[in-house]
Amino acid sequence: MADQPVVRRRVIKNGISEERTNSSKVQSQYQPYKDAAWGFINHWYPALFSNELPEDHVEGIQICGIPIVLRRVDGKVYALKDQCVHRGVRLSEKPMCFNKETISCWYHGFTFDLDSGVLSTIVANPDDKLVGTTGITTYPVQELAGMIFVFVREDDFPDADVPPLSDDLPFRFPENSERFPHPLWPSAPSVLDEGAVALGMHRTGFGNWRIACENGFDNAHILVHKDNTIVHAMEWVLPLGILPAADDCITTVEDDKGPKGLMQWLFTDKWAPVLENKKLGLKVEGIKGRFYRTSVVLPGVLMVENWPEEHVVQYEWYVPITDDTHEYWEVLVRVCPTQAERDKFQYRFDRVFKPLALHGFNDCDLYAREAMQNFYSDGTGWDDEQLVATDVSPITWRKLASRWNRGIAKPGRGVAGALKNTSLRFKDTADGMRPGYKVPKISDDV
Repeated sequence: MADQPVVRRRVIKNGISEERTNSSKVQSQYQPYKDAAWGFINHWYPALFSNELPEDHVEGIQICGIPIVLRRVDGKVYALKDQCVHRGVRLSEKPMCFNKETISCWYHGFTFDLDSGVLSTIVANPDDKLVGTTGITTYPVQELAGMIFVFVREDDFPDADVPPLSDDLPFRFPENSERFPHPLWPSAPSVLDEGAVALGMHRTGFGNWRIACENGFDNAHILVHKDNTIVHAMEWVLPLGILPAADDCITTVEDDKGPKGLMQWLFTDKWAPVLENKKLGLKVEGIKGRFYRTSVVLPGVLMVENWPEEHVVQYEWYVPITDDTHEYWEVLVRVCPTQAERDKFQYRFDRVFKPLALHGFNDCDLYAREAMQNFYSDGTGWDDEQLVATDVSPITWRKLASRWNRGIAKPGRGVAGALKNTSLRFKDTADGMRPGYKVPKISDDV
């Protein structure tokens, strides 16, 4: 047995062409994706919910290994690189703002213009020749539906090339209803719709963003959710899984303008539910559940239509923080033209959707992703995985993302999580502080 070669990838014959198997040739088509451990840069990402940044408040986050500081002044949100040009201190650790136009480094007083990022003065050295000659990167911001989005870019990415936010958001309906008909449910709302309300949460996941993203539209992982409370409370009966039945079970969208991504033709004859496994003596009868459909677009945004109920859509973002952490955004969107409808949606979100769907159902996804992290953490998992027919979805996504991303984030330097064995990391661990998304503030007592 020891002399027999190890089978790394198996070709599963079930009516799917060999083009769908994960051969070395196929892998070469998504090498950029394999290189994107720190995420895709030059894209729009959610940064905070609006209520997390009240007036004159400062908050620090990290996306794609880039430290970002946000400040709200007179209702407007500004975003700048959260790293002083002097000696790299994070401005958000101890916010210091002397007026409405600037933010200052609390250590040595380097002061930056909120709008341009230019070093406008130094508190105790206002005539230094460095003033006006340097600065920190600024990031375009757009706020809507109760969410703050930031275009996370490379330092030299020009303003003129910043795409509209809609290019990095899921497909919109009903404008795409003819292209992607869905007779089983109403048109999915969008955060761009008038009257849209986005309710949700975000939390740090301990694993690479790509593992999280692929979990979101993985049709083989229904098994993970079979014991969820919402499944049994609604008396749903789920299939064992869903298998592709045709090569065109997925449509890729690569239009000149608009989002780039893929749509899965679920609940059509292009996908077949698995109802029995004779080998294990398993059989499912009387399937009952919620009709839904999943799609994903760059930089890594999942849309689940008709979930967890009609007229509601779930968005998920898997925002890279480092190469082994991501911020998991779970957002439900509904159009609520009146305050009464907003109140009703909030009530149902607080008492049903958040505990049963965003926590109960999606908690299983979190620990499932963490279960894969060790296999992929050193980069060899992408070569050693043995994929099957159902994995047509992640393979298609990897190839498309490799073709259309606007840039691969460089490994973080001089930022939290760039090195795993620093004294600060050990200190935080000893103090019971997990790696996270937001910057902990230095106490005013210090």
